[in-house]
Amino acid sequence: METNVSKGMPSDREIAKVATGSIIGSIIEQYDFLVTGTIAGLVWGTLFFGPYGGIVGAISTYALGIMVRPIGATIFGQLADRIGRRDSMVYAIILMGISTLIIGLVPVGKGLIDLLAVAIILIMRVLQGISFGAEFGTASTWVAEYAAKSKRRAFWSGWVAFAVPFGLVLALGFVLVLENAQGLTFFESGAYTAGWRILFYVGFIVAIVGLIIRLRLDDSQLFEKLRGSKKTLKYPALTVWKELPKKVLVTSLINGAFGAGFFLAFVFGNTYMVKIGFSAVHADEVLLISAVFMFFFMLAGSWIADRYGRKLSIMISLTMLLIFAIPFFVLLDTLNFWLAVLAFTITWSVGYGLAYGALPAIYTEFFPTKYRASGASASYQFSQVYGGGLAPIIATVIYAAVGTTAAYPYIAAITVVYTTMAVLAMFVLKETKNVDLETYETTDKLIESQ
Repeated sequence: METNVSKGMPSDREIAKVATGSIIGSIIEQYDFLVTGTIAGLVWGTLFFGPYGGIVGAISTYALGIMVRPIGATIFGQLADRIGRRDSMVYAIILMGISTLIIGLVPVGKGLIDLLAVAIILIMRVLQGISFGAEFGTASTWVAEYAAKSKRRAFWSGWVAFAVPFGLVLALGFVLVLENAQGLTFFESGAYTAGWRILFYVGFIVAIVGLIIRLRLDDSQLFEKLRGSKKTLKYPALTVWKELPKKVLVTSLINGAFGAGFFLAFVFGNTYMVKIGFSAVHADEVLLISAVFMFFFMLAGSWIADRYGRKLSIMISLTMLLIFAIPFFVLLDTLNFWLAVLAFTITWSVGYGLAYGALPAIYTEFFPTKYRASGASASYQFSQVYGGGLAPIIATVIYAAVGTTAAYPYIAAITVVYTTMAVLAMFVLKETKNVDLETYETTDKLIESQ
C-alpha cells in the first residue's frame, strides 16, 4: 500500500478523512462522559449502589473511570509511538465499544447479583477509562501530523475537540427522547429495554462505525517517515517522562481547569438545576442548547488560534471561567430558563469552547514526533487524576456535607483554584503556532526562545 511519505503533503480532503476517523472515538468519549455522569447520579445510586454508598458511591465509580485514564494514555501512547497512530486508535475503540456494551447489559438484582453488578460496573469503568485515555492525545497527534504543513492546523486538530459538543448533543438528544418516551421507567427500571441501558447500546453501535472508518485510513506521514528511518523509540511513553517531566506536568495544568470545570458544570450543574426547581427535561434542554453554542465557539477558538496564536484562545477561556464562576450559579438561582441558558453559554460554551478550539493543536505542538502521542496523552490525561477525576469526588463530599443547594460557593471556589493554576501555567509556556512538527525538537525548559 502506498504510504503518505510517497504521496507528499496531504490534501484538505485527505486531512478531513483522518479528522473524521479520529473524531468518532472522541465523540463516544464525550457521549459516555455525560451519559455515565447522568446515569451515575440519577440511576446507579439507587439501582445498584444503595448498599454501597448510594450517589456518592455511584459518582465515585464514575470518577474512577476518569482517574485511570493516565494508564490508557501510557499504554496507547506507547503503541502509537511504536507501531502507529492509526493502529493504536483501532485497539482503543475496540476496548471502548466492548466495555460500553457490557455496562448496558449489567444485571439488576439483590444480594450476590447486586454485588456482581457493582463489580462489573467498576471493572468496565476501568476499561473504559483506559480506552478513553488513548483518545485525545493520540487522535490529536494523528490529525495534527496529517495537517503538519497546513496553515489551518489548529482547525483540523480541533476536530478532535468538536467531539465534545457533538457527543453532548448526541447524549442529551437521546436522553430527552427516551425520558419523554419512558418517563420514570427510564431511570428506575432494571429491564434491558430501560432508557438508561439503550444509551450504552447506542455508544456500542457508534464504536463499531468508528472502527470501520479507522480501519480504512492511513497513518500520518510524519510517523511513517520516522518508522521508515528506524528512529522509533523502544519506550516512548517512559522516555517523554524522563526527558520532559516539567513540560508534561505544567502543560497538564491547562486541562486540569477544563476537566474539573466540565464536571462541575455539566454533571453537578445538571443536578443543581433539578434540586433548585428546574424539571429534569428543562435542565437537559439547557445543556443541549449550550452544547450547540459550544461548537460555534470552538470554531471561533480554532480560528483565533490559527490567526493569532494558541495561547490567546486559551487565556480568553480561562478568564471567562474566573469571572463567571459565581455569577453562573446566581443566574441559575433565578429559575428562569433563558437566564440558565445564558449562564451556560457565557461560562461554558464560551469559557470551554474557545480553549478547546486550540487545545488539540497546542498539546501536540509541545512534543517532537518520536514521542508526540505519548507526550500529548500523558500531559492531557494526567490532569484527569487531579482535575476531572478528583473534582467529582470533592464535590460529592461537599454535597453530602452541606446539600446541593448550599454547595455552589464551594464548587465555584474549586473552579477558581483549578483555573488559577492553568493561568499560571499559560504564563510560563511558549506559543507554538509556528512550530514545524516535522523538524521540532525541544528541551525541558518551560520558557524557550520564541
